[in-house]
Amino acid sequence: MRGYWQSNIGSSERTCRNENSTAKIKTKRSLMFAYVRLKSLMFAYFEKKYFFPLLWIAGREYAIGSGGMVEASSVLKSPLVKWPGNCDSGGVQSGLKKLEQLMAKARALSKKHWQRALRIREKVRFSEEAFHLVLAGGVGVIGGLVNLAFHMCINGTERLFLGSTGDPAEVAANSSIWLRLLTPTMGGLCAGLVLYWGLRLAGKQGSSNIMEVVATSDGRLPLRTALVKAGSSLVTIGSGGSIGREGAITQLAATFASKWGQLARWQPYRLRLLTACGAASGISAAYNAPIAGAVFAALIVLGNFSMNLFAPLVFSSVVASMVSRSFFGLEPWYNVPRFDFTSLTKLPWFLVLGLLSGAAGSVFLKGLNLSEELFKKISMPIFIRLMLGGLLVGVLTIGYPEVWGNGYGVTNQILQQRFMDYKFPILFLTGLFIAKMVATLATVGSGASGGVFTPTLFLGAGLGSILGTGLQELGLAKDLPTGAFALVGMGSMLAATTRSPLLAMIMVFEISLDYSVMPPLMLACVISTLVARRLHPESIYTQPLRNKGLMVDRETLRPGSATEQTVGDLMHAPVPPVRETATLQQIAERFLTSPNNFLPVVDAKFQLIGVVALQDLKEYLNPGVEMFGVIAYDVMRPPPACVTPNQLLLDTLPVMLASEQRNVPVVNSRTENRLVGAVLRAEVLGMLSEAIATKGQAISPPSGLSLQQDQPEGEPAQNGGE
Repeated sequence: MRGYWQSNIGSSERTCRNENSTAKIKTKRSLMFAYVRLKSLMFAYFEKKYFFPLLWIAGREYAIGSGGMVEASSVLKSPLVKWPGNCDSGGVQSGLKKLEQLMAKARALSKKHWQRALRIREKVRFSEEAFHLVLAGGVGVIGGLVNLAFHMCINGTERLFLGSTGDPAEVAANSSIWLRLLTPTMGGLCAGLVLYWGLRLAGKQGSSNIMEVVATSDGRLPLRTALVKAGSSLVTIGSGGSIGREGAITQLAATFASKWGQLARWQPYRLRLLTACGAASGISAAYNAPIAGAVFAALIVLGNFSMNLFAPLVFSSVVASMVSRSFFGLEPWYNVPRFDFTSLTKLPWFLVLGLLSGAAGSVFLKGLNLSEELFKKISMPIFIRLMLGGLLVGVLTIGYPEVWGNGYGVTNQILQQRFMDYKFPILFLTGLFIAKMVATLATVGSGASGGVFTPTLFLGAGLGSILGTGLQELGLAKDLPTGAFALVGMGSMLAATTRSPLLAMIMVFEISLDYSVMPPLMLACVISTLVARRLHPESIYTQPLRNKGLMVDRETLRPGSATEQTVGDLMHAPVPPVRETATLQQIAERFLTSPNNFLPVVDAKFQLIGVVALQDLKEYLNPGVEMFGVIAYDVMRPPPACVTPNQLLLDTLPVMLASEQRNVPVVNSRTENRLVGAVLRAEVLGMLSEAIATKGQAISPPSGLSLQQDQPEGEPAQNGGE
């Protein structure tokens, strides 16, 4: 009995469990059925709402596009497609027709205006020119901050050597004779030690001359060398040396800009542009002269005024000037007594000033060359030569303490005619002019790092004041203040040394903010430039390059856009060279992994010593043990005809025509022959042929005319790039 009940109870429990599982299965089936039903309904709605109309349009397009007489609705009546019953309703048909009409209009509109849309997209696209403007803005910020940091460092060195941060000339006037002698002497010794040990620690690096790396190289400036020279310049300026701070500021700004491009691994043409932007920002920040900074970089550094290069220079100068103004304000550098220049009879006196400035500028440049040669003959370390230069400055300060420093404060006193109260003002000004010139020659010639812009302005102000004072003592030009002659003399002297009258005009105007003096200033600058060129062929910037054999004449009388460009404007990175000790296997691997048929061969100094041609390796294709001893020096050809970055494109035409290489090598100079880049032969020939064709069309007179018409100059071509 007990067993019976137990069995019944067990069977009932199993029955309940079965019923529960059956109920669960039914529930799952119901949910699954509902899900499938809902999914099918949604899919059917989607088919009716979207899929079939699109399919109908596609079928109609196919029917129309195929040129046949197929009905568009035949696609929809295919047995493979289930069309819902209400698909033929009027609402759907009208919607389909509207959609078809809308798409037809869109197609017609796109066919009509697609070229215009592409042109608009090309205009609003972020181009390389816009990218260069962004980079120039960053370089401008760098230039402004460098000016601020250097100004603070100068204050620190002046406190260390002079005991105050005032004008060095005033400090010298209030110091004893021994301090006047010892301070620049010890400053020269310290500055020389900074150069001596700093350059040794920095190691062997490339050239730090901005003009050299831009005009004849790939725009790479060494950072460690620039920092060492900036430190030496700080010591020289702080101890009363006769150099300007603008040189170090410009050098640092250009170096930081170049280093930025080197870290980003940009091409040489962009590195050269960044270096020029750095120079522009340095001048702009140092003198609060944005126009002069841009013109300086365009005329002196790049030698090119094309808009794709000039626009970044302007952008960099403006940003640097605004950063500098946020710290130093907008006060003019020099305070000039205002006068009205309204008479034509006053101009001849400034013609005389232009003649004198041109002669004085050429004497100053010749003196710089002579001073450098004399100090180089002293077979002693650099710190001894700088100490001797500082000692000479100290000797001059015994009679003329005004020669201490860059001369900014004394120049202001000359402009304001404060030396006219002296018993013999013309004698004092003449002696001061000679003493300042000798002090500058001694400081720069001994090897000090720094700028000569501000000392040159000092010399120009002194020369103009001498002429104005002499004329007034003779009873002439009484209605013209000597300050006007001094201001015009600043510009004419600067033009004589830089050979850039436009830069001198703009610089003097921006640092004085006096427009009334512009007519005589323009005349004197032009005259002084012509006189100085006749007496001395080189400027203060081109003379060091000419001594190295790196300069060619940039000016040309041949018009045309291609002739105005240089190789550096189109230069890109060189074909990766091989060393002269490279094995035959290494050379073969290079040819297999590159599309070039020629590989340049360089030595340890990266000088181009030859070229390996792919076709010359045919005789070495047979394997053998003796082939393992073959190196690049055994199979290379002599160095091919090369070009330099500062050559005009038209001057390279014979080389391009004779060369069989696709990438013509570019070397820094004929003497060093260091490989710095390459230029595409097809690109140069294409530009020259286009320029010649344009020139031919421009000079061809219209039919029926016998008179020759003037040939308009072509617009500057844009920079070549990668």
